Amino acid sequence: MSIVPEDADLQMQWTRWLNRRNAAARDHLIVHYSPLVKFVAGRVGAGLPSSVDSGDLISSGVFGLIDAIERFDTERGVKFETFAVPRIRGAIYDGLRQLDWVPRSVRSRARSVERALSELEHRLGRGPTDEELSEHLRITPEDLAKWLAAIASTTIGPLDRAIAAGIEPATMEGPGSEAPSSVIEDRELSHLMREEIKKLPEREKLVLSLYYDEGLTLSEIGDVLGVTESRVSQIHTKSVLHLRSRLAAAGLA
Repeated sequence: MSIVPEDADLQMQWTRWLNRRNAAARDHLIVHYSPLVKFVAGRVGAGLPSSVDSGDLISSGVFGLIDAIERFDTERGVKFETFAVPRIRGAIYDGLRQLDWVPRSVRSRARSVERALSELEHRLGRGPTDEELSEHLRITPEDLAKWLAAIASTTIGPLDRAIAAGIEPATMEGPGSEAPSSVIEDRELSHLMREEIKKLPEREKLVLSLYYDEGLTLSEIGDVLGVTESRVSQIHTKSVLHLRSRLAAAGLA
């Protein structure tokens, strides 16, 4: 079965939208690209508590998709999917922050781990091992694993977005799409994140690359590394907290 008619129809809808801002064409594009929202929502929702409704993630993501369609310009030379994914993800993060579903005790433990990472890195001149981190926190390695598992649900937010920006290829904005100062700040943060990611321990760096750059799920990364999905989640969480502690030390978080 040929896919040419579908491609031709899609191109026609883009033409109607870009040239005439036809509302029906926009609705057609939203429906066509809606599976992209479901995919991104699934990636963001992996590891979140069951109390977080996947439907809420998808609903928030749709706003990001609409924003991407309204901002997209074919002159950029970037595929729409590449342009849209960061905006869908950002809209989902914004929706999550409004839910405020993270227990106060978990936030407190996240701050404790961040401080410990910063203090140990300053003392050791490198990222600490899990054993060194648990000893500094005066908890067992098993308790540290439980802490990281709980904290995993709090790492969704601006820093997670910045990590993605530091790994994924940057997409250029068109004229008037964002304030110039905002674009400059985003580029500076992206550059900073790339530099800080390079300094992470190899396993943390690998997990971030496989998750954000290669698009693997936590389960698939576990298969690559030969560890469980929960262990991958812990490594991802530790790497995000590690980066948070560095940004805080630099006065940027």
